[in-house]
Amino acid sequence: MIDEQDPCSEPGKPPEHRAGFVALIGRPNVGKSTLLNQIMGRKLAIVTPKPQTTRHRILGVETRPAAQFLFVDTPGLHQPHNLMGERMVKTARQSLADADVALWVVDAAAGLLDDDRGLAGELASARQPLVIALNKLDRVPRARLLELSQQLGELLPTRHVVPVSALTGDNVGELLTTVESHLPVSPALFPADVQTDLPERFFAAEIVREQLLLATHEEVPYQSAVRIESFEERPGKDLVVIAATILVARTSQRAIVLGEKGARIKHIGQQARHELERFLDVRVYLELHVKVDDRWFTKAHTLGELGL
Repeated sequence: MIDEQDPCSEPGKPPEHRAGFVALIGRPNVGKSTLLNQIMGRKLAIVTPKPQTTRHRILGVETRPAAQFLFVDTPGLHQPHNLMGERMVKTARQSLADADVALWVVDAAAGLLDDDRGLAGELASARQPLVIALNKLDRVPRARLLELSQQLGELLPTRHVVPVSALTGDNVGELLTTVESHLPVSPALFPADVQTDLPERFFAAEIVREQLLLATHEEVPYQSAVRIESFEERPGKDLVVIAATILVARTSQRAIVLGEKGARIKHIGQQARHELERFLDVRVYLELHVKVDDRWFTKAHTLGELGL
């Protein structure tokens, strides 16, 4: 069903404060990260057209007068092909297991795929409340949304289905109202001015990786990563100096990242620096290097260094 109800409270009694973890789950590239950024009003998760862009658990803390939402953006659930993929899927499933509410994001433009139906079977037995965000309402006719909502209702009876557009923000307020009604009664778990528990150097690596993926399109596959070698704040100069290494799997990929006479890596660095300056609100000096390691994504030690 398409939910249009507000949380229930006794007449004349102020609502009790609610707080809890909300796991954003779903297939790769359905809009989980875009939805998180829309809710937070800032960019915490990088977004590219490529599936499996999100590799880590990313926490976004949204504090409101009556509730605190601890949204956990997770890697897309997929069939892993290497150790990195296995760890990404494990992260997503662990985040779901630890959550107070599951928020399943479904791509309405793509419709319900076999992977969605398989996930619905898993979610049917999940211990926590489930809310379904039917994303991309800005791209799908209302009749199609109603049809998909009915199909989801048949797969998961009694669960709330809320059509939204993560891109434009349409109906996201209704989604939050629905999620809030399922949060446990609890005081806030984080101070009101905290928006994430991740360090700035994590976001530095992600912003560089985002620009790497956008600049190389299909030329550099997912055997690429970014490692921050140093992150030095110079408060007196209102400056942060960052050195980062881009890991690739083959020498040919290194050549692609560098570009002719270094033009591409220069472009990646410029775009990443602009994004970092917006994110950190200080001037940034960014130094990039490229390293070839044909098995980095299968090495437990290297993955651990990358937080994977």
